[in-house]
Amino acid sequence: MVRDLPAPVPDHGGWRVDTGQPAEIRRHVFAAACPGLIELGATVTEPLVLLKLAAPHAELAALLPPRWRLEPLAHVMTFIGNFGDGSKLALPEGYRLSVERDGDRALARIAAPGGTIAASGHAAERDGAFIYDRIATEAAHRRRGLGRALMLALQRTRRSPGARQVLTATADGRALYASLGWTVHCPWSTAAISCSTPS
Repeated sequence: MVRDLPAPVPDHGGWRVDTGQPAEIRRHVFAAACPGLIELGATVTEPLVLLKLAAPHAELAALLPPRWRLEPLAHVMTFIGNFGDGSKLALPEGYRLSVERDGDRALARIAAPGGTIAASGHAAERDGAFIYDRIATEAAHRRRGLGRALMLALQRTRRSPGARQVLTATADGRALYASLGWTVHCPWSTAAISCSTPS
């Protein structure tokens, strides 16, 4: 819902999202290992299809043929409440924050003194969940509190204070979110077939 993609549909015991993007044509998402995931691993041969499982790398790798490669491990993290109670959106001198709303979605950007985008992030709220997505700070602007400011700005766009907050974090991002009080819900493994790998 954050990326304006088609709604997931049940498929092979999990969910399928037909993303139709240049780097990804579809993804299959599974909460647990099942025969449908094993079948997809055995029959899918084209690149740009992702298999995602809420489990460690080793569990997903054990279910797939060698042509599949694992992407860096991520983590689904959750938070309930306000991780920034009383916190001000403090930015370094010269940086400017802007927030745009579009229905149940929000986009926050932080511009550097020269006008270039130093950091940005997205969020969306639906059905009791508030999901953060694509929280990113450019390398030259890291360690200045921009990621924290983005998260606080996006959190303040929530309509329901009781909405469960969810995000998927990289290994580096996990440390930032943990410092804000987020907890790891589960590991998040992704596999794909390399464009250069023969089937």
